[in-house]
Amino acid sequence: MALVVQKFGGTSLGDADRFRVIADHVSRTRRRGNDVVVVVSAMGKTTDDLVRLAAEVSAVQPARELDMLLSAGERVSMSLLVMALAGLGVDAVSYTGSQAGIITDTTHQKARIIEVKGDRLRESLAAGRVPVVAGFQGVSIDRDVTTLGRGGSDTTAVALAVALKADACEIYTDVSGVFSADPRIVPEARRLARLSFEEMLDIAASGGRVLALRSVEFARNHHVPLHVRSSFTWEPGTWVAEEDPSMEQPIVTAVTHDVSEAKVTVTGVPDRPGIAARLFRALADRTVNVDMIVQNMSLRGTTDISFTVPMVDLAASMEVANALAPEIGASEVLADDGIAKVSLVGAGMRTHPGVSATMFESLSDAGINIEMISTSPIRVSCVVRADRVEEAVQVIYRAFDLSAP
Repeated sequence: MALVVQKFGGTSLGDADRFRVIADHVSRTRRRGNDVVVVVSAMGKTTDDLVRLAAEVSAVQPARELDMLLSAGERVSMSLLVMALAGLGVDAVSYTGSQAGIITDTTHQKARIIEVKGDRLRESLAAGRVPVVAGFQGVSIDRDVTTLGRGGSDTTAVALAVALKADACEIYTDVSGVFSADPRIVPEARRLARLSFEEMLDIAASGGRVLALRSVEFARNHHVPLHVRSSFTWEPGTWVAEEDPSMEQPIVTAVTHDVSEAKVTVTGVPDRPGIAARLFRALADRTVNVDMIVQNMSLRGTTDISFTVPMVDLAASMEVANALAPEIGASEVLADDGIAKVSLVGAGMRTHPGVSATMFESLSDAGINIEMISTSPIRVSCVVRADRVEEAVQVIYRAFDLSAP
């Protein structure tokens, strides 16, 4: 008998019919002899609706209260799914993140999991029940409700799979797996049957929205295989697991893009030790996650520092940089929310020269200017203008002929 964690996203739980469909799938998984733990997101656009309602009520939204509000969406889903399972004769019980024993730090809206106790889930499984857990949430060491940030239900599912020593973690969504590019931009993009954790990490970090980055990190660190599948077709999807050393990896696996970042440039910074450290320490203290960083060559003793951040952190980043500018002797702080990132990912890039050159040539031939470049052993990322990013994805995809088997 295997233990499977199944996570269902908001699109999978859009209405009453979808709850009955999901309940039937969980029931069939049980009939095949498996124990099941289910993790659910909020229905459809519930979280967005709650955020919008909060903004209509007040411009002042204390982080603690916003977490209390947003965590309600998943509690609705867990209760409705248990009712749907009961209608099929399946003994199930719902748990909030707190009741499931998900302990987090005290950072509201993007809390990090410290520990998963899971005792009540083990008791339910031993009694033959299906635990249904509200994703995206936990309880802090100060005993406050916290939420885990974007993709938090994926992180919940993987954390529970680790704590309960599950055999696999299935992530159900509205797409049938991870694709070589966004099919809405590149219709010929193909579904990838298997990815290494490292490839999936770079895909998630560079704009691939199928899996949340933190959930992949968690899975890699604890060796939990992930299966990304569609809850609308139930067909086999994409497996994310350890790299197979017996197989030669493709040079390039996917092209991704991200339009959710902005660029901040601090100009006229004195070129001396410690300036960058002060700037990025101040950003870290505000929990701003900096992505790409470029420091220009010093000219007459000064330089410019540019960096990208999530759009949601742009206001905080500008506040930090503007407050620090007089102290570090900077001339000006500029914001640019008209940029986007396009990336090329592939484990085979480690051993094949010329990938970057081909990527840059394809963008040049299309007249697309590159503003920033960042690399890792298996990824090359470029910042381009947001209004050209879809074209950039298409020209890079075709330059590497990624539709070929």
